Amino acid sequence: QQQLVELGYDPVGHSTTAEQAIVLAGELRPDLVLMDIKLAGAMDGIAAAHAIREQFALPVVFLTAFAENETLSQAKRSEPFGYVLKPFSERELHTVIQMALYRHSVETRLRDSEAQFRALFDTSLDGILLASPDGRVFSANRAACAILGRSEAELCLIGRAGIIAPEDARLAGHLEARRRAGSTS
Repeated sequence: QQQLVELGYDPVGHSTTAEQAIVLAGELRPDLVLMDIKLAGAMDGIAAAHAIREQFALPVVFLTAFAENETLSQAKRSEPFGYVLKPFSERELHTVIQMALYRHSVETRLRDSEAQFRALFDTSLDGILLASPDGRVFSANRAACAILGRSEAELCLIGRAGIIAPEDARLAGHLEARRRAGSTS
């Protein structure tokens, strides 16, 4: 905690058990959680990190003395933003924290952007098909499905393995022309 203060951070809570760490993360909503793998109580830090990430979308960095392969493998499943072995230097801790905070801000912006895109895509009154450069449809919004009288799954089959219904020939021709022109939209 003293090292964090010296580095200019404001520690907002401390816990010796995973269960308490999860509660504190929910109540305090810190920018970052520093977690040891071995904690008092029935639950370990890996399980707590997973719960904190799932429930609160908070980044977790492990500070631990455990480096064996099995522990590392289990820790990876919780998608940590960093893993620092004890003992560590202030510089190492500061670097890992800064990288984790940066990565979290980038992921948050990306998640927000994807949610905005999905909302626009889903609610647009215009029919929108998303297709790969080779013309294969991989997503269709509700309006496109209604206009074309097909489910999204059916539209995603258009152009695959020659499965094109006669009424879909116009759409398939349009997608093929766009593909040849080099358009990806």
